Amino acid sequence: MEIETTQEKFRAGYVALIGEPNVGKSTLLNAILKQKISIVTNKPQTTRHKILGIHSGEGYQIVFLDTPGIIKPKYLLQEVMMHFASQAVKDADVVLMLVDAEKVKNREYNRNNDAVERIKAANKKTFLIVNKLDLLKKEETLPMLADLQTIFPFDEIIPLSALTKFNVNELVTTLVKYLPENPPYYDTEIVSDAQERFFVSEIIREKIFEQYEQEIPYSTTVDIVDFKEREQGKYFISADIVIERDSQKGIIIGKEGKALKRLGSVARRAIEEFIGHAVFLDLHVKVRENWREDKNWLNSFGYKEE
Repeated sequence: MEIETTQEKFRAGYVALIGEPNVGKSTLLNAILKQKISIVTNKPQTTRHKILGIHSGEGYQIVFLDTPGIIKPKYLLQEVMMHFASQAVKDADVVLMLVDAEKVKNREYNRNNDAVERIKAANKKTFLIVNKLDLLKKEETLPMLADLQTIFPFDEIIPLSALTKFNVNELVTTLVKYLPENPPYYDTEIVSDAQERFFVSEIIREKIFEQYEQEIPYSTTVDIVDFKEREQGKYFISADIVIERDSQKGIIIGKEGKALKRLGSVARRAIEEFIGHAVFLDLHVKVRENWREDKNWLNSFGYKEE
């Protein structure tokens, strides 16, 4: 005879974050995890990988998939990035489509963009997340939400501010209700399945986005060549900053090497804060002609289609 129980079963599932560039997907993920695992800058297309973030709570685990901003790809790297986004939607139990509230208010939002087309084709439980609510007046919010809900029959529409964390906990609470009954997919004590060297490469890349202008950040990637942990003394990290053309080398290095030294200094401090240990960071600049269009180079730098 079965024994009745009122204890709820554990819920676990995958949740994909998609949207156009600069809508705040990475900021939202970091806010939920209360830890920075996805790099954030004011430039579009900062995220290149499918970043996995794990949020575990009492009776549930949400595995978030942060994805690159949805665009029409112009070169092979961007095609791979869009594949990451498509794969995340395919793997997800719930999709969060983020929009920028200020862009919607200013009529800069295209209701028929590629992100919308992807969710229409996905046939998944879908939330519309109206982010950057802190930039709107209260009286502007309700008419906007009423208009946005005509785009697609969303299962939930949640306005929030990832930056100020307004309504972020409410999003998590609502998400849990939509998760399937499953045991946790990952150790409930971890926030990502990625290794430290991945996060170190992302931190360096973030600082490149912050320090350099125009095309330079998009033409670079970071390859961790060596990562030595030491019980005594500083960790040793050697990284190659990969660029596409010889003409970019002087920009990265700067006059008398000052730009590269400045980059190394700010990146080292950020890495030390992240891993909680002193670091010796050794940076080198390498030219790999047109690496963004070369499948072999992309594979070697970790941009592999699954």
